[in-house]
Amino acid sequence: MLERCKTVTPIIVDSNSVNLFSIADRVAPTDATVLISGETGTGKEVLAKYIYKMSNRAEQNFVAINCAAIPEALLESEIFGHEKGAFTNAHQRRIGKFEEANHGTILLDEISEMPLSLQAKLLRIIQEKEFSRLGSNEKIKADVRIIATSNKNLEQAVQEGTFREDLFYRLNIIPLEVPALRNRKMDIIPLAIYFCKKYSHSQKILSKNLLNKLKLNQWKGNVRELENFVHRAVILSTNDVIDIEDIDGWQVIPTKNFSSTSEKTLAEIEKETIFNALDKFGGNRTIVSEKLGIPARTLRHKLSVYKKEENEKLVNLE
Repeated sequence: MLERCKTVTPIIVDSNSVNLFSIADRVAPTDATVLISGETGTGKEVLAKYIYKMSNRAEQNFVAINCAAIPEALLESEIFGHEKGAFTNAHQRRIGKFEEANHGTILLDEISEMPLSLQAKLLRIIQEKEFSRLGSNEKIKADVRIIATSNKNLEQAVQEGTFREDLFYRLNIIPLEVPALRNRKMDIIPLAIYFCKKYSHSQKILSKNLLNKLKLNQWKGNVRELENFVHRAVILSTNDVIDIEDIDGWQVIPTKNFSSTSEKTLAEIEKETIFNALDKFGGNRTIVSEKLGIPARTLRHKLSVYKKEENEKLVNLE
């Protein structure tokens, strides 16, 4: 049985093939355990909540616990709960996340960070569908649908001995992989428009020029970085239509791929240096001028030239 599980391939979806949420629609009505992987900021928790809302358990609790954010000494109590007097400062009974999520769904965020000792207890819950609070022998039934996320390769973690192989197979029933935003460029503009409406309450819009510029960026921080960027633009812009001028000095630049620094021209290296400095010093041109030894007037002129170049590129894309 375990050997068959090993051959399961993650369902990797991008905007040019099958829509990720269409697969989630097929998975949601079942009680199957789902393992969602992907880089930090790709929207793994958003997908988990979508599966929950489309599931037969949507009227029950959705309980999330970040395995990376809670100290190891407290994580077991958070997950399973404890009885009064189970340990120092346990002054009263506490209901754990699994008990809270009974008949509903639990999200184990960043499951790869769970200590091995707790992995064994989680495995038992999955197998036996019951658990005990700390300090008690009473068995509590656990009718819980499990969704787990990880920004690490769990198969590699198994090989390295930091994640239990048997638990991996138990979680890997429906493996989904959320692609990085740079690999699903068609999602950038719809997401940017959505975030603009969300944070401006539909009072502001993003210009076509700015949307095209956002599409050219690599977004190494994925959806989270894009969301933060749009949120910042909504707050700082004084216009109803947010345009390129409103983000002047921010490091949102079309990324070129060079095999080595030696292949860049002197002008390209200079431009990259200036924008890196602007990013480092929060767009403060005065500080950048001082740090790089460029007269303020020269810096303004160069930025004006760069902006004109980028605008011409965007016009050519239309």
